[in-house]
Amino acid sequence: MKKKILITTGGSGGHTIPATILFDHLKKNFEVFLETDKRGASFIDSKKYKYKVFSSVKLDSFFTIPINLFKIIILFFNSIIYLKKNNFNIIISTGGYMSIPTCFAAKILGLDIFLLEPNMAIGRSNRFFLNFTKKIFCYSANLKYFPKKYEKKIIVIPSLLRKEIYEIKSNKEKEYKKFKILIIGGSQGAMIFEKKIIPLIIQLSKKLNISIYHQIKFDEKKYKEISETYQKNNINFELFNFKHNILKYISESDLVITRAGASTLAELVYLNIPFVAVPFPQSKDNHQLENANYYKNKNCCWVFEEKNFFKENSNIFLLNLATNTNEIAEKKENMRKISYQNTWNNINEILVKTLYEN
Repeated sequence: MKKKILITTGGSGGHTIPATILFDHLKKNFEVFLETDKRGASFIDSKKYKYKVFSSVKLDSFFTIPINLFKIIILFFNSIIYLKKNNFNIIISTGGYMSIPTCFAAKILGLDIFLLEPNMAIGRSNRFFLNFTKKIFCYSANLKYFPKKYEKKIIVIPSLLRKEIYEIKSNKEKEYKKFKILIIGGSQGAMIFEKKIIPLIIQLSKKLNISIYHQIKFDEKKYKEISETYQKNNINFELFNFKHNILKYISESDLVITRAGASTLAELVYLNIPFVAVPFPQSKDNHQLENANYYKNKNCCWVFEEKNFFKENSNIFLLNLATNTNEIAEKKENMRKISYQNTWNNINEILVKTLYEN
């Protein structure tokens, strides 16, 4: 009989997308289930995955507001009932405050707990449960804020990528007359990318033949406003939201300007797409900056703090990038060097072996 695994996730796409990839890796060898909160559910394809939606309370607030503390207690007991009823053997958490009641319940019931940390700075929830976990899957052995006494619990795996990414890699051939720039703000969007980056693009378009793919948070007024701005300046463009097939835009781009979510950067590196990372300055534990600097230190990308990127001379920087083929070629080669071991089967073997042996 196959062991039963519950993957607990939720919140942003940064937690939820790796959870769905784990599901795909493990479904052949285990009986796998997903649980998420309402926010996380928006990032899961309901046609492809079956999942349970549960309520959640932000960790930042339940310590100070009594009613939220009461909700956490209720969620904890609901988790115990759910775990016992379904006879789960293993719990895997992708981090975040959403997973706390389930992980506490799993500890009380004596279930095996595993963690996944996709960022280069360990999150608070994962850090808290290190004492209870069997192993923690990470993309690097050197995570910021990781306690040294738990280092033996780290299992390093290549970055989790959606299976379709590997198919894009083998079929990718492109030659374009226009220099294609993709602008993405991640699963949570980036309003500043909509307000401040467009003037840079307009200035750049006066000196370079460009085409723009721009992720925005869709609403009719915003779509019309941004479209009219691009049209007025004779810039070729496509607007899309996070739920569109972003892989199409990534694979066709020559340069990406992006936030620094772990999944997005891992996909760009694997596909050898040069990128400029502008980390979200309010990310928890500044994990986006750590994600970006990890690749910057391997000479795979360019990193700017938000306050420094949206300046008048940034269009000159982008122009230099677009015309400096040697620098772009160097970044691509460095990306190839660190991603060659990232195969679906390699990751699958590590995950399955670890879960069976511990």
